[in-house]
Amino acid sequence: MTMFVTILQLLTGLAVILAVLFQSGKSEGLGVVGGSSDSFLAKSKAKSMDAKLARATKWIGAVFIVLTVVLNILSVMS
Repeated sequence: MTMFVTILQLLTGLAVILAVLFQSGKSEGLGVVGGSSDSFLAKSKAKSMDAKLARATKWIGAVFIVLTVVLNILSVMS
């Protein structure tokens, strides 16, 4: 059981790394301080690939944390 959860955690860790690497940079520089909320790109941001990757990163990270806790519990029990 421990080996199965360890392999799942390894795969989840690799998925987190890939999801983070595929995201574009979040720094837009100092020139884009005001007025960016009225643009078309800001309105369709929720449907963009970066938004999907950010959401996936959060969920995969949560699964990674749960698997870490499960591994800790399994190691204490044995």
